[in-house]
Amino acid sequence: MGAINNWFDALLNEREVARVTGLSVASVRRWRLLHEGPRYLKIGAAVRYRAADVENWLASRPTGGAGTGRELPERLHRPQIVRPDAN
Repeated sequence: MGAINNWFDALLNEREVARVTGLSVASVRRWRLLHEGPRYLKIGAAVRYRAADVENWLASRPTGGAGTGRELPERLHRPQIVRPDAN
């Protein structure tokens, strides 16, 4: 019976997924519409997410700061400031 309780404890609704991600419920709904978000379950009209599916989806999202090896577009380069010598 403990396994069943763990299963139901791990089901999240779209508001809870929005809270976990820090985004709006509309964003969660848009992901579902565009098949871009975490896997979900339909239980009648209700939509539920397994916590593990949300966690795996978040872990699969691209992250920044690791260096992609791509150069910045020219328009994003900062101009160099040339200062005259102090001599």
